[in-house]
Amino acid sequence: MAAGYLEILRARHAARLLVGTLVGRLPNATAAIAVVLFVRAEGGTYSLAGALAAVYGVANAVGQPALGRLVDLYGQPRVQLPAALVSALAMTVFALTGVEPSAAAYAAMAVAGLSTPPLEGGLRALWPCVLRREEQVHTAYAMDAVAQEVMFTVGPLLVTMCVSLWSAEAALVVLSAVGVLGALSVVVSPPSRAWRSAPREAHWLGALRSPGLLALLGAFLFVGVALGSITVAALSYADEHGGDAVYGRLMAALGLGALVGGALYGARRWSGAPERRLRVLVGCLALSYLPLMLLPGAPAMTALTGLAGVFLAPCIACAFVIVDRHAPRGTVTEAFSWLVTTFTVGASAGTALAGPVVQGGGALWGFTVPGAAGGASLLVLVTTGRFLAAPAGGGVVAASPENDPNRAVEPRFRSGDRA
Repeated sequence: MAAGYLEILRARHAARLLVGTLVGRLPNATAAIAVVLFVRAEGGTYSLAGALAAVYGVANAVGQPALGRLVDLYGQPRVQLPAALVSALAMTVFALTGVEPSAAAYAAMAVAGLSTPPLEGGLRALWPCVLRREEQVHTAYAMDAVAQEVMFTVGPLLVTMCVSLWSAEAALVVLSAVGVLGALSVVVSPPSRAWRSAPREAHWLGALRSPGLLALLGAFLFVGVALGSITVAALSYADEHGGDAVYGRLMAALGLGALVGGALYGARRWSGAPERRLRVLVGCLALSYLPLMLLPGAPAMTALTGLAGVFLAPCIACAFVIVDRHAPRGTVTEAFSWLVTTFTVGASAGTALAGPVVQGGGALWGFTVPGAAGGASLLVLVTTGRFLAAPAGGGVVAASPENDPNRAVEPRFRSGDRA
C-alpha cells in the first residue's frame, strides 16, 4: 500500500501540488469554526455566528463551479491566485471590522465564500498530466480523498491553536494568509502554468450538459445529506452517553474510518467500470449506517461509527474517476467543482434536516436519516444507470492537450468528444 502512494508522491511536482492544494484549502476547511469563534469573541450571538457561517457556505457553493468554469476558460494562474487574494482580503476585512455593522459582515462573508479558489477541482484536473498511467491517476484520487479527511481533522485543531496562542481575529487573518501561500505554490508550478483546457463548445450549461454527471451529482447530494445528518444525530447520542468527550470520539472514529477505507481502496487496482463499482460502494455505505440505530454503549457505538466511515472515502475517490469520464471536453475543473458544491449543499441540508428530526424523536430517529439518504443515493444510481454507463465507444481514449502537454493518452475522452 505504502509503495503505491510513495510512487505517486515521488512523481515530479506531485507532492508539491498535493500539499499546496491542501494548504490553500485550509481557509475553506476552517471557515465555519473560525467564524463562530470570532463572533463569540466579539460578543455576537450564536444565531449571528451560524448565519454568517451559512452565508459563507452558500456563497462558496455558488462560487466553486463558476470559478471552475473560468479556470477552464482562462487557465489556473489567472483565476486561482486572484480569487485566493480576494477571498483572503474579504476575510481580513471581516476580522478587522468585526460583526458591526452586520451588513458589512455579511457582505465580507459573501465575498470570501464566492471567491474561494477551486483548488480542489484544479488539482484533479492536473493529476493526469503529472502521472503517466491511468491506474496511478485513480490511486491519486483515492489519496486525495484521504488527504481531505486529514485536512478536515487537522484544520479545526489549527484554528483552536491560533485562538489560544493569539486571538480569534488573528486566526482568521493567519489562516487566510496561509491559504494564499498554498494557492501561490500551486499556480506557479510548471504543471499549473502549462495546463490548458481542451477546446469547448460554448454552452450556458457547461459541465451540466452531461447526463452522466447530472446523475452522479444527484446521487452525491444524498451522500452529503447522510454525512451532514450523522454529525447531528451523533451529538444527540453523545448528550445521553457522556457528553462532548463521547461526541469527539465518534467524530474521530468517523474520520479514521474514512482514512482507513480510502487508503485500502487506493492501494488496489480495480477492474471493471467505476460506475458499477460506485453502486456497490454506495450500497455498502448505506448498509453501514443502519447498525447505528441500535444505539449501543459508547465503545460499541464508536466502533460502529468508524465502520460507517470506511466506505465514504472510497465512494468519493470512485466518484472522481466517474467525473473524469463524463465531464464534457473543456469543462473538467468546472465538473469537479460541481461535485464539491453538490456534496457541500447536501451536507448542509442533512444538518438542517436532522435537527428537527432529532428534536422530535431523539438519536434513534436521527440515525434513520443517514440510512435513508444512503438508500436514496443508491436508488438514484440504479435508476440512472443508462446515463452513467461507460461513454459510448467502449471507453476508447484519445490523446488530448487538456491534461497532458506531452500528449499522453487521456483516459477520459474518446475521439470526437465535444463539450
